[in-house]
Amino acid sequence: MQPIKTAIVGFGISGQCFQAPILEDCQEIDLCAVVSSNAEKVHAQLPSVEVYPTIENMLENPSIELIIIATPNDLHVPQAKLALLADKHVVIEKPFSIDVKEGEALIEVAKQVGKKLSVYQSRRFDGDFKTITKLINEDELINIHTFYSTYNRYKPEVKVRWREQDVPGSGIVYDLGAHLIDQALCLFGLPERVTAQLKAQRPGAEAIDHFHIVLHYPNCDAILHSNCLSVTEGPRFQIFTHNAAFIKYGMDTQEDFLREKQGPKTPNWGEDKPENYAVFTDHQGEESIIETEKGGYEAFYQQVANAIRKDKEVPVTAEQALDVIRVIEASYESSKQQRTIDLQGA
Repeated sequence: MQPIKTAIVGFGISGQCFQAPILEDCQEIDLCAVVSSNAEKVHAQLPSVEVYPTIENMLENPSIELIIIATPNDLHVPQAKLALLADKHVVIEKPFSIDVKEGEALIEVAKQVGKKLSVYQSRRFDGDFKTITKLINEDELINIHTFYSTYNRYKPEVKVRWREQDVPGSGIVYDLGAHLIDQALCLFGLPERVTAQLKAQRPGAEAIDHFHIVLHYPNCDAILHSNCLSVTEGPRFQIFTHNAAFIKYGMDTQEDFLREKQGPKTPNWGEDKPENYAVFTDHQGEESIIETEKGGYEAFYQQVANAIRKDKEVPVTAEQALDVIRVIEASYESSKQQRTIDLQGA
């Protein structure tokens, strides 16, 4: 397969850490360009790429095939639209959009121009989530009645950055929440109803930094929680069925590698720590250890490459990503009105 000539738009933490190390180690991708106002910073990490000052300048290069949007959330849709109209395939860093309306409009643009559009929901490729998916598919976890997914951190100080300011698309619901919601929708589909409590919890916080979201299904509740004031993380997953329980501690380790700008070729990439393997308990109280599947964010871009070169399905469809935004919108409305929001017919 001929590598796909690819450009990243934006070179903040997403471009530097969560995109570039993956793309550099993915043989299906040729990372050849970055849009940034700081060429020196880009070349310190990626000496061979061409740096463009604006997305408009970069889009004039006919050889570039795939554009990755890694800019602040409110720029995702307008920049993706520019790229699609310039006859480029597009991957957007999550979240897909700020609201459902602009997401729907972007999907129509992608259909009109006939280009691939996907959203980088990397945590579908976490080892722990792959393990849960495998157990469900193999009927080891059936009749789930309660699903807890939490991502707690201890970051008591509010930083001066757009993610923590009172601007569209800021706060941890659009950030961490987009991951947890996407995982839940992969397992259970779009819920019937949503109940949520969202808070700006820390002193001086402008954006939401605490969420507790319940997705209501006919026979199951998926409870998604995150905050910035937990000195211990607690369990990452707790899954209860009619006759068993699955408890998993510890976060996927790939993010730690990426923050050091180390990618998939790094030793131990995607491997869980044995002390964090899940415990499966049956109805008789017998416990067994479940070894975590190996994670691999690079699989996302391998699938994107197959979608472009072989006309396969993208790993995350825009419609799937739009459902995440539907749940986010419902969560904000639920918290504002202090009531459960019906998603039927959404």
